[in-house]
Amino acid sequence: MTRSILLVDDDTRILAALSEAIAEDGTEVRTAPSAEKALAALGSAPAEVVLTDLRMPGMDGIELLRLLRDRAPDIDVVIMTAYQDLPTVATAMREGAQDFLVKPLDLHHVRRLLDRIYEDRRTRERARRGSATSDGERARPRRLVGNDARLVEIFKLIGRIASSRTTVIIRGESGTGKELIAREIHDGSPYAEEPFVAVNCTAMPETLLESELFGHVRGAFTGAERDRKGRFALAGRGTIFLDEIGDTSPEFQSKLLRVLQEHEFYPVGAERPERTDARVIAATHRDLERMLSAGTFREDLYYRLRVVEITVPPLRQRMGDVPALAEHFVAKTSRAARRSPPVLATEAIDRLLAHTWPGNVRELENCIARAVLTAAGDVIRPENIELIERPDAEPGANMTLAEAERRHVERVLASTGGHKSRTAEILGISRPRLDRLIAKYDIEVPGADDGTGVSRA
Repeated sequence: MTRSILLVDDDTRILAALSEAIAEDGTEVRTAPSAEKALAALGSAPAEVVLTDLRMPGMDGIELLRLLRDRAPDIDVVIMTAYQDLPTVATAMREGAQDFLVKPLDLHHVRRLLDRIYEDRRTRERARRGSATSDGERARPRRLVGNDARLVEIFKLIGRIASSRTTVIIRGESGTGKELIAREIHDGSPYAEEPFVAVNCTAMPETLLESELFGHVRGAFTGAERDRKGRFALAGRGTIFLDEIGDTSPEFQSKLLRVLQEHEFYPVGAERPERTDARVIAATHRDLERMLSAGTFREDLYYRLRVVEITVPPLRQRMGDVPALAEHFVAKTSRAARRSPPVLATEAIDRLLAHTWPGNVRELENCIARAVLTAAGDVIRPENIELIERPDAEPGANMTLAEAERRHVERVLASTGGHKSRTAEILGISRPRLDRLIAKYDIEVPGADDGTGVSRA
């Protein structure tokens, strides 16, 4: 089967590099320098796959994707961008994009992706099914910040599952942002206008937790002077977020299992069940598999919750996100304090990068909030960064600032395939300063960047 692909990008160098690489296997490749011209080209000669840049003058890649979903739903669309914008990842996947590629592009990955797309097309053709269309949704404000590849994959998954009613379990250490991910799933669903009800299962005794979730009838217990609706009833068709589900007892777990299986619950003291249409998203930092072996977590509930599992990496495993997160929290705290946001000095960022963040993103947010409120003038200096060292922190917590800086630059360079401009952007420094750091620490730059935005490493 002859492949026909349309490349859309306002950078002619990228178009030339991609065309040469993709056409090597006999694929028919055409190019367009804008979304508008891409639509005109497709009108005269259709294509099977469109690889389009996200940010272009005039119509952007998401708008082009939406138009193609309406006009030519059989075309597979892949979004490319030099900006690893997590909200856009989720939006693109919800709108029906096949994938989301971040520049500099790895040509081997591009070819593998195209092979998969064409295999999927053959499967659809054999099954006589057309491409599924998806309704466009208005983008909502996003809460998660970062450029880490694992977060990109999480947002892709959110884009795929948000519109369903499937149960989700989110796993990760305390402070990694599990509730924020649950809210992203809720906000991307068709029931985003319904309530999002968060319940911390650790914060209340089991008897109170049951009443809070399921409600009670008058006279159910001492002090129950009237009927009271629980969180499931209040959530309607929205989302119930059960945080720290691993801290609940097996007795409570059996009652929750009934809710997931039968979509109904008994208010405390009631004789008749009530129906619920709420979606359940649970979260835990516990080792559920170990709890299964110990008999402290029900196996049947475990599998009911694990329809979709999302694991959030700790902050120490995505240190490249620390500068961007710090800037985000500076702006957030400054807005709340009604003051102009101070600037993070380079030495202050170095101090942040030398810490291993056992408290994860929550610890970083609190640290930055203190720094903003205690900074004298419009600059946050190292002395404003108050860190709490824990004896159980990972090895390397006491490394020198120079060693932390060298390792951080190496990690980000590796993640970008040696693309210096992108690395400087993630680090929040100028390209000349990056070159000086590479020379200072004698860092070996992986791959090669020929200036086209396509890495051939």
